[in-house]
Amino acid sequence: MTNLHSSPIDLRTVYSLLRGGLVLLTLTTLGCQTAYYETMEKLGYHKRDLMVSDVKKARDAQQDAKEQFKSALDRFTKTLNLQGGELQEKYDVLSGEYEESQAKAQAVRDRIASVENVSDALFDEWEGELKEYSSTSLRKSSQKQLTQTRTQYAQLIKSMKRAEAKMDPVLTKFKDQVLFLKHNLNAQTIASLKNELVSVEGNIASLIKELNASIKEAYSFIATLSSESS
Repeated sequence: MTNLHSSPIDLRTVYSLLRGGLVLLTLTTLGCQTAYYETMEKLGYHKRDLMVSDVKKARDAQQDAKEQFKSALDRFTKTLNLQGGELQEKYDVLSGEYEESQAKAQAVRDRIASVENVSDALFDEWEGELKEYSSTSLRKSSQKQLTQTRTQYAQLIKSMKRAEAKMDPVLTKFKDQVLFLKHNLNAQTIASLKNELVSVEGNIASLIKELNASIKEAYSFIATLSSESS
């Protein structure tokens, strides 16, 4: 058996191993993505189709999140205004709403990440294929279409990211209320949380506005990309 105490650890070796592991993980991930796109293409689903699908899923996830945050605010308001009842039950209800809101928010983040991944792959492929044209006019037409699509995509992802960023302040306030109620199960706590709820309403109103804008942008992008491929 090796005596660890008799062999001082070479930090440079450890660093090299860790860095090598991270590089390997990155290459493996990229390799998996490449294999995935190649497999889907063999099945008849090109990157453009996958991008439309992912944008639709991101749009739907945002819609779900919007409904959940509206529902959570309504539940918070009604629960805190409800006279009587067990405080523990109120805590359980609000904790459940917070956890569901958190899950919906994570679904939005994951869907947006998928849109970014497939868009990178699509634009890289599109850019590379421009060099393969023998026809100058067709290459210029494709280049123009690529530029337009990239411009609209930039607007879409900016809108999605803006809406995504608005979720965190709401989740933070929900979490604060749930934590405070958890450790202060009394009537005075309920009264103080009602006052805090006013700021939550403002955050959610702002969030819903951004989500609606992002959802509208997604519909527009899907329509454009679908018409280009038809």
